[in-house]
Amino acid sequence: MTSTTTPTSQAIVQDTYGDDVFRLTQIAIPEIATNEVLIRVHAAGLDRGTWHMMAGLPYLLRVIGFGLRRPKNRVPGFDVAGTVAAVGASVTTFAIGDEVFGVAKGSFAEYTAALESKLARKPSILSFAQAAVVPVSGLTALQALRDAGNVKSGQHVLVIGASGGVGSYAVQLAKAFGAQVTGVCSTSKLDLVRSLGADHVIDYTGEDFAAGSTRYDLILDAGGNPSLSRLRRALTPTGTAVIIGGEKGGRFTGGFGRSLRAAAMTPLLKGQRLVMFTSKENADDLQSLTELIQAGKVTPSIDATYPLGKVRQAMRNLQAGNVRGKVAITVIADSV
Repeated sequence: MTSTTTPTSQAIVQDTYGDDVFRLTQIAIPEIATNEVLIRVHAAGLDRGTWHMMAGLPYLLRVIGFGLRRPKNRVPGFDVAGTVAAVGASVTTFAIGDEVFGVAKGSFAEYTAALESKLARKPSILSFAQAAVVPVSGLTALQALRDAGNVKSGQHVLVIGASGGVGSYAVQLAKAFGAQVTGVCSTSKLDLVRSLGADHVIDYTGEDFAAGSTRYDLILDAGGNPSLSRLRRALTPTGTAVIIGGEKGGRFTGGFGRSLRAAAMTPLLKGQRLVMFTSKENADDLQSLTELIQAGKVTPSIDATYPLGKVRQAMRNLQAGNVRGKVAITVIADSV
């Protein structure tokens, strides 16, 4: 009689929703579908979306398919950078050994599966840790500015939450598109936002972006929770505000409630647009980000890196609001 052992890898898992529910354990290496790639993870990115999945909040996330009583996917993490360990039968873009980055099904593990359509080759000038913090936040910022906001050269763009994950990319991307950029953040992060290329900075602890005389062609709300009336007050008569979630609101809809109200209000407005935005994960836009990174127009801003076993500590730091830019989780020690 021959016994077989299922290959396993270290991973962070959560079996319930709540605070501080992550634990490090061994799990089976994922099996991949024909259109998927198995990645040996070098590094992963941590963002607010991972917190929402951990907490199961707002409840709307559970209703739309992430699991009512417990998460359907036990392994958290979306952003990933690593090397291809295996490819599905229909995969044509990648081969074993390729260095890739993109969005996966659970990147806080030594191995993870990802759709071929959500991966691209890693930018050669970035480390794995740098590449791992690009996909989710970078795609969100790119699509919010370009597709939802229709950003144009010469426009005045306001980025609320400019020191955060999405905001740190939005400042750089808006500059790359030729806009004049004002970033909103707290006092301790003003220097970071200036270093990202912002033409002007506003310290929200002492100044209201909507109270001055400046009006903006485009507002990207990536981290605040201003009322819709304040956003409108800061816009030009034909300006656009793109709303990316928000961290307040009720436990059922959370920040989505404000986005839903914006979508309902926009048809009633004359000239101005309030846009509810959701990003789309795709290889073409990852390649667009790669080109901007290789050209030196966008650089990931990493506040700190943590090993896989310290994910709980990293999450606590994110929840406390201490993070400037992005946080990377390193799985292989030489990934920084």
